[in-house]
Amino acid sequence: MSETVAFGSVRTALGNILVGVTEAGVGWLAFGDGPEERERAEAAFRLPVVTDPARTGPVLAQIADYFAGRLTRFEMPIDWRLTSRIQRQVLGTLFDGVGYGEVVTYGQLGTRSGAGVPAQGIGQVMGSNPIPLIVPCHRVVASNGLGGYSGGSGVEVKRWLLTLEGSIPATLDWDPERGP
Repeated sequence: MSETVAFGSVRTALGNILVGVTEAGVGWLAFGDGPEERERAEAAFRLPVVTDPARTGPVLAQIADYFAGRLTRFEMPIDWRLTSRIQRQVLGTLFDGVGYGEVVTYGQLGTRSGAGVPAQGIGQVMGSNPIPLIVPCHRVVASNGLGGYSGGSGVEVKRWLLTLEGSIPATLDWDPERGP
C-alpha cells in the first residue's frame, strides 16, 4: 500500500490548528485551517490524502490537552520528511531537549545541535519548521528578546504560548481609569 497523509483540525484558543499525519507520524502543523493551507500541505507532502480519524485523533487530542494545560510534552511519532538533514538535526535537538516552560536562544540551540549553524541560520530553520508547536520553535528566543515567530499571527502567538507555559509572566491587565 502506498503512503498517504490524513488531515485533521482542532479548535484552540488561538483558532483552528491543522495537522497532517502520515503513517510515520505528524509532519505538518499550521495555525489555521482553510483551503489554501490544506493545498500548501498537500503540495508539500505530494501524497494521496485520506480521511483517517484514528490517525489524526491522538495528535489532535494532545494538542487540545496542551491548550487546556493538561499536557507538557507531546508524545507522538514525528515524520521529518519535509525537512532537510540540517533542519532535522536542529529541530530534533529542539524537540528532544527543550522542555515545557524552558527557553533557549538561537545561538544556544545552534551549539547544542552540533549542526554548525550560526544563530541567524537557526532563526531560518525555526521559520521553516513544518511542525511548529509540537516541535516547539516558540521556545527559541533571541539573546535580546523574543525574536520572531512565523506561526499564526506572529510574535504575539509566540508570547501567548510562552505565557501559557510559564516561561514569561502574563502581562499586567491595567486600565488607567481603575488601575491594575
